[in-house]
Amino acid sequence: MNASPELSIVQLVLHASLLVQIVMAILAVMSLGSWTTIFRKLLLLRQTASQTQRFEEEFWSGGDLGKLYQRVHAKRAEAGTLERIFDAGMGEFLKWRQTPGADPQSMLDGTRRAMRVAFQRELDALERGLPFLANVGSVSPYIGLFGTVWGIMHAFVGLSNVQQATLASVAPGIAEALVATAIGLFAAIPAFVAYNRFSADVDRLANRLDNFVDEFSNVLLRQK
Repeated sequence: MNASPELSIVQLVLHASLLVQIVMAILAVMSLGSWTTIFRKLLLLRQTASQTQRFEEEFWSGGDLGKLYQRVHAKRAEAGTLERIFDAGMGEFLKWRQTPGADPQSMLDGTRRAMRVAFQRELDALERGLPFLANVGSVSPYIGLFGTVWGIMHAFVGLSNVQQATLASVAPGIAEALVATAIGLFAAIPAFVAYNRFSADVDRLANRLDNFVDEFSNVLLRQK
């Protein structure tokens, strides 16, 4: 049996009170923003993981690090996350080696600091957008609930002008209010799931990058 036009989702939104419509609009914007962030972050993390895997294989293939550095440095603007960390560390290491009388330990410490700074910069880029997803996932249900409570109050206040209150007279107002909660959940659930997924992916990538910094430091230690 088809739903009556009066109780369709579009009609419920259009007939809701102004405040509830504002709440729905805010939730719709938050949902649109979260989905945009989700798709962008999904593509970024997949690309970063793929680039990291390829560079690790190339790095540990036993090739000349000097030639690898020249190739990475020449295309640094298009380089991946791990390549930029390698570029920062190797570049600092080569500068120290050209310094007469440079202390080997200072050389290694300076190289590690350069890589740590690059690592933190890359990690910040990977985490960008996650706080927004966390906020949407945690706040949206409460915004929707506020719209629902206000809509129900508005519906019951409207009954004061009705001589005989029936379910048919109050149902549309309550249904309009409940749409706000539904939109809030629609915005919150994908954002919450995506935040947890992306946080785990970023943590795994951060561990790989951190391990590379330590392993590359050991390689340079043998070359100083």
